[in-house]
Amino acid sequence: MNTSLRKLCAVASLLFVACGNAAAADYPTKPVRLIVPYAAGGSTDSTARLVAKALAERLGQPFVVENRAGAGGMIGQDIIAKAPADGYMLLFSAAGPLTVTPHAYPKLPYDAIGSFTPIKLVAQSPLVLVANPQTGLKTVQDLVAAARAQPGKLTYASFGNGSAAHLAGELFKSIEHVDIVHVPYKGSAPGLVDVISGQVDVMFDVLVSALPHVQNGTLVPLAITLSKRSPLMPEVPTMQEAGVPGFEAGTWFALLGPRGLPDDVVARLSEALDETLKTPEFQQAMVAQGAEVASGTPQSFARFFRAQYDKWGKIAQMAGIKAQ
Repeated sequence: MNTSLRKLCAVASLLFVACGNAAAADYPTKPVRLIVPYAAGGSTDSTARLVAKALAERLGQPFVVENRAGAGGMIGQDIIAKAPADGYMLLFSAAGPLTVTPHAYPKLPYDAIGSFTPIKLVAQSPLVLVANPQTGLKTVQDLVAAARAQPGKLTYASFGNGSAAHLAGELFKSIEHVDIVHVPYKGSAPGLVDVISGQVDVMFDVLVSALPHVQNGTLVPLAITLSKRSPLMPEVPTMQEAGVPGFEAGTWFALLGPRGLPDDVVARLSEALDETLKTPEFQQAMVAQGAEVASGTPQSFARFFRAQYDKWGKIAQMAGIKAQ
């Protein structure tokens, strides 16, 4: 009896695994909800919609974007953290809610790392350090020299406490050991207005929003914040080229699922995105919004995610960034 029972259990287990693999191979069999923890209209939302369209075409089911903004991205992320791990609710997020928000809020309703399954890093977007022409700053080293000569006098704008621009500014200050005063704004546009008018000296801004002002001469570009120059500003050096060792900042966009997402589902989504990221249409769309297409596996993204979480956690702690 015992031998027969063991054989029966073994057969049942094999059938269960086979059914599970078949289900993953058929995935998706119904529409997939893609949660974006931002309001509609921004760069994360627009990138998510490009990804949703591409995945729908490749996998044969609708991928429906749902914007769930609020609380620094926690509302959208909490939805996914508590979602079934079946692949029918996914998260498309920028870096901030994943790597800064957890350090800014004293208590999260989910595990900042463990509640999610990394699937794919889709794109990275640099910032550009720009200055008001009247400051006379032409290079990053001009800024470093001026800041060291007059500690606490120069100012830098950002599009909010805890934003990518704020963190870039604090990273710059920590590497160069300079004192530049942070002036937060509610968005990129009002910050740019005050840099252009001379109320603030410099700003780390989103590339595409600063580009028209650089082209018409109302802003001076000093450096790009990622490790490669941007095709939109090929003459502008990177921060590392400009003499700031180890500096790399900006934002990135990625696809994640709930904890425990089956490996086969992760692989299917990753492979479909690999095909998308290689298309000229998607690459051109990313360049148009100042981003560059990423590459890699779910495993490499998981390592990147953890490293970014730790890096910006240290900067957030050093700067005393807390939820407002």
